[in-house]
Amino acid sequence: MRRICHGDGGPPDVMQLHNSPIPAIQSHEVLIRVAYAGVNRPDVLQRSGSYPPPADASPGLGLEVSGTIVQVGCEVQDWQVGDAVCALTNGGGYAQYVAAPAGQVLPVPPGVSMLEAAALPENYITVWSNMVERGRLTQNERFLVHGGSSGIGLTAIQIAKALGATVYTTVGNAQKANACERAGADAAINYREQDFVQVLLELTRGQGVNLILDMVGGDYIARNIASLALEGRLVQIAFLQGSKVEVDWLTLMTRRLSYTGSTLRPRSATDKARTVAALRQEVWPLLSQGQVRPVIHQVFELADVAEAHRLMESSSHIGKIMLSVPQD
Repeated sequence: MRRICHGDGGPPDVMQLHNSPIPAIQSHEVLIRVAYAGVNRPDVLQRSGSYPPPADASPGLGLEVSGTIVQVGCEVQDWQVGDAVCALTNGGGYAQYVAAPAGQVLPVPPGVSMLEAAALPENYITVWSNMVERGRLTQNERFLVHGGSSGIGLTAIQIAKALGATVYTTVGNAQKANACERAGADAAINYREQDFVQVLLELTRGQGVNLILDMVGGDYIARNIASLALEGRLVQIAFLQGSKVEVDWLTLMTRRLSYTGSTLRPRSATDKARTVAALRQEVWPLLSQGQVRPVIHQVFELADVAEAHRLMESSSHIGKIMLSVPQD
């Protein structure tokens, strides 16, 4: 099969197509013939050498795919050869075939294309596990997600709105603001022109928001804390502007705030499977009904993966960047 290799890491051009053996699956895994693969920020970080995969994971890039099951392990009961699926992989998704644990596989929802399905696993699992399971977002709460035009941001906006929350987000320009508002955001704040803390306090009549999902870090941490309502929650999923900051934590005590966070890739297979099952029960019906939908920005051929990574690094995209994987 053909797959993308990135050697010892570096700039986007280190990624090249190579011929490799088709993966041998373990008893609890399925083998998927890949149709599309999603491009995610962790892929970019791994390729650059700053985010090594766990010791028990594939060294290859690619954390989510869609395709068709062509082989099932002897312990797998819920999937059959020929099933159209999408999956959260443990790496190696930039390839014609990839092995995935059966507990991290999901059916392609009715009415959802194979391309759209490949855009679901990484973002939807990340958002659900952090916004709902960890952040405990409920109906009628006020929610802020930073980076609203990213794949994560647009997913969070749609699911939060479907859950009955009032949704705010931050963006860098008017085009991204319009995209977020079309996705359901009640207000999109241009962080280049406005102080999001002040705007949020005005929009919420001084109360603040109940939950913030943040991937920025840096000086946003203190500003997030200032934006939270009494007993608000801040969930950190990345640190694009750094994780080492000085913060006055007194507000954490006086307003009884909670600050937590998580990363997806190092979680156990059992833990991931539990979130995947919840997602299938709670969110897959919303996809079938059209209440939530992935936003696809651009599709690249697998051989053009370097261009896809350059686009990701530019942060000029709105929604998901995808790879089309040839079968010949």
